[in-house]
Parts: sequence; structure tokens; C-alpha cells
Amino acid sequence: MKFQDRQEAGERLALQVAKVAQVAGIAKEKMVVVAIPRGGVVVGRVVADKLGLPLGLVVTKKVGAPGQEELAVGAMGPDGRVVLDEALVGRLGLSKMDLAPQIKNAKLKMQSYKLKFKVKEYSMADKSVVLVDDGVATGATMEAAIDWLRHKCKVQSAKCKIIVAVPVCASEAYGQLAGLADEMVCLEVPEDFGAVGQFYEHFPQVTDEEVVGILQS
Repeated sequence: MKFQDRQEAGERLALQVAKVAQVAGIAKEKMVVVAIPRGGVVVGRVVADKLGLPLGLVVTKKVGAPGQEELAVGAMGPDGRVVLDEALVGRLGLSKMDLAPQIKNAKLKMQSYKLKFKVKEYSMADKSVVLVDDGVATGATMEAAIDWLRHKCKVQSAKCKIIVAVPVCASEAYGQLAGLADEMVCLEVPEDFGAVGQFYEHFPQVTDEEVVGILQS
């Protein structure tokens, strides 16, 4: 099944998140939505508005394979920590030295994003965090985001739950993320997954300017 666009995906996702929260007994005042830029912010804004929740941001940056930038071998979280797909790195025969330039570039991009999007600190105390993206392929960026949120909870000595909420997710990534999150909400888990965009009728690239505008709305 295809989504018309990120708006429709967000509307459908919000309904399912509300059901999961109700079954889990999670109070609305204990929930917050955080989105991964850029496409995830569009979906996250819809989810937050539909549920009447605040919208936050968790900035991650994919670490691409050398010479194959679109192939994610890992991702960097907001604090600069990197989560690598060790199995994929091994299959590609890559060393830490091979990845050093990729990680450096990711760090520079991360710093640029944090300045551009004016990322603000927020408390995780006793919160159930709804972590939103517009889709998951490898799961690298989502895993980095979960890792950072878990670390943030630990630093703040906070009790918090993480609810991963995405419209579509590759089956392999779904299994991986379900083991990391407290709750996993995914509307479609297709076996013939190629790319996130194939599950949307309208899937334009989201600009940094659009993200800034959404966060200010």
C-alpha cells in the first residue's frame, strides 16, 4: 500500500500511536514527539498536531560508505557518537581508517544542522518519546537516534520509554529496531522493500528551509 504523501502518512501514524499509547497506559501529558530531519519532521509535525503534543528534534547524520555515499554503514547521533553496522562494514572490507573521512564529514554536517535548526535541549524525565521518521531502510539513523535518547535518559537519571513510529520499514530493520525500542509502530513492513520513496505517491525532497519553517510553526 502506498501513502499519498507525508501528510497522509502522519495522519495514519498518529491514529496508530494513539492506540498503542492507550493500550500501554501512557498518559498524554507524559508524551513528546521527536522527529528526525528532514522528511521525518514533516511526518512528526502531523503526528504531534494530531495528538496535541509538543514537537522536538533529534538530529542524526548518515555515515555513508566510501565511494557509495547513499549506502549507510552507520549513523552519528547529536552528541557525535557513531553507531556502525558492523556486519555491513565487515562485508565491505572497511577499516576504521577507511571510515575516518566519512565520520569527519558527518560531524561537520551535524554541527551545521544543529546551528541551522536551532536545536534546543529538552528534559526526558518520565517521558514516553515518540521517535518519528518518514520511513526506515537500513535502520542506521534510527538506531543512532535511539542510542542517543537512551544515553540522554541515563544522564538525566530519567525513566523514559521510546516509541519508534514510522509509516514504512524494511523487514530486517523492523526486527532490529523492535529489539531496541519499548514500542514499535510501523504501518507497513513490506518484504519487497527497495527504498522509502517507493511507498509514497508524492515524495519530494524536504529542504532545510522547510524544516526550519515547520519547527517554527
